[in-house]
Amino acid sequence: MIQIDEKLISEELFKAYFVCDLQACKGACCVEGDAGAPLETEEIDILEDDLEQILPFLTEKGEKVLLDKGVFEMDQEGEYVTPLIDGKECAFIAFDENGIAKCGIEDAHRAGVTQFKKPISCHLYPIRIHKGKFHEALNYHRWPICRPACECGAKLKVKVYKFLKEAISRKYGNEFYEQLKEAEKLLSNVK
Repeated sequence: MIQIDEKLISEELFKAYFVCDLQACKGACCVEGDAGAPLETEEIDILEDDLEQILPFLTEKGEKVLLDKGVFEMDQEGEYVTPLIDGKECAFIAFDENGIAKCGIEDAHRAGVTQFKKPISCHLYPIRIHKGKFHEALNYHRWPICRPACECGAKLKVKVYKFLKEAISRKYGNEFYEQLKEAEKLLSNVK
């Protein structure tokens, strides 16, 4: 791990390769798992405020779940997450003409009906943030369904943190991303 300010960053972000390959995985991360996507408190407020504008971009089942349950639920650890449809896919799911799962929130954003792009936990994936008492840890989450993304990233030679430049800058700012680039240089000199 390396430390930048109050953040501990896994060295895997600089070593592992990753580029989403939706043609191969079909957006499985929106469908698989045992809980919805982690949500930050302020994201819940945004989703509640913009729900009516987002609903037309979702599946009928997703719309029903959100109208019945609301935009969040608690997971087993007591964290806020997006609700699931029948314990499976995220309630904010949409599918394109090829059956690839995607984010209905992001579709609504692209259509200009919400300023909210999507939950930061989704945007940052495969980085998972663990909030400790004094630090945030940014870890690389390995998931077998993302094997095609690892293969695609290796083929293109794109490291995890570089693939997630926009998401990292959205969460922590451009200066932090530049610090990651410097950290990668330092790590490569250590070898």
